[in-house]
Amino acid sequence: MKILVTAPYNDNGLITLQEHFGEVIYRPWKPHGRAYYADELTALLQTTAATALITEHDHVTAEVIDANPHLQFIGVCRGTPSNVAIETATKHGIPVFYTPARNAQAVAEMFVANVITFMRNTLAGVEWLKGRNWAAGAHTSYLQFKGTELAGKTVGMVGFGAIGQLIAGMLQCYPCAIRFYDPYVTDHDSNYRSVSLEEVFATSDIVSIHLPVTEQTKGLIDYSLLSKMKPDAIFVNTARAVVVKREDLLRVLEEEKIRGAILDVFDHEPPDEIDYRIIDLPNVLATPHIAGATFEVEDHHVTILNKTLVDWYINNKKTGARLANKELLTVQI
Repeated sequence: MKILVTAPYNDNGLITLQEHFGEVIYRPWKPHGRAYYADELTALLQTTAATALITEHDHVTAEVIDANPHLQFIGVCRGTPSNVAIETATKHGIPVFYTPARNAQAVAEMFVANVITFMRNTLAGVEWLKGRNWAAGAHTSYLQFKGTELAGKTVGMVGFGAIGQLIAGMLQCYPCAIRFYDPYVTDHDSNYRSVSLEEVFATSDIVSIHLPVTEQTKGLIDYSLLSKMKPDAIFVNTARAVVVKREDLLRVLEEEKIRGAILDVFDHEPPDEIDYRIIDLPNVLATPHIAGATFEVEDHHVTILNKTLVDWYINNKKTGARLANKELLTVQI
């Protein structure tokens, strides 16, 4: 097997691939400053005569796969393989593996950091201090920026997969009460309470979104749900913007029906005019899609994908745990 690796991959990970699978050609996208476009990736696959591909953000379109139907697998170093034409890969019998939860720790830590930053009015206090507003003998800052503690709050999760459950575990230390809505989660810690979607919004001090993008989740979070939130509640979305109707979120925030929002994802990236209307609101803490951006995430995706490949090809453990096109399990690969 000859594997073309365009994803960031550490030295130990590359050595493991070589030991188990043969030749590895390392052409990471980062030196380009952007992912490989479809025509570039097709040319690279053909020039290197690769028989397998490990990618991250590259455009693995139907055209790329049709031009390389001999690929033995496509490995995607992402939580969801949204940059790959899965149906086309399936048509050619090419397994598509991915790395769910590679950024779970990063997202969970940033959730806690940003929630506390928001609740304690930290950024406003920093700007006040830099503005030379501290007068002699005054207690203005103590009164003006007094915030609230995370301890004792009820946190509601919409979607309770790896990231949601990791956050819940961290929040037990504060402690916080955890409620969640996820019809696919039936086995969970007894300290967490499964409730309806409406109850998550109506009873939580913090509502956090952890949904994948499906036809069922697109636009799921609308004004009827958002308007059920407590007046002092905080809405958090570090998942995908498309699961929230942004006009409804904008309306709730502009009308100050809730305390505010913490957002890391937007309908358009870079943002358009409506996105910036949300970002610029004083009751919004917005970050540029960096919740999962840590150096360690790259090490995590190497560990997850290499284990998946070794289990599948060396140990003959063919499961659908990290296989995007699970229908291939029913046919001979």
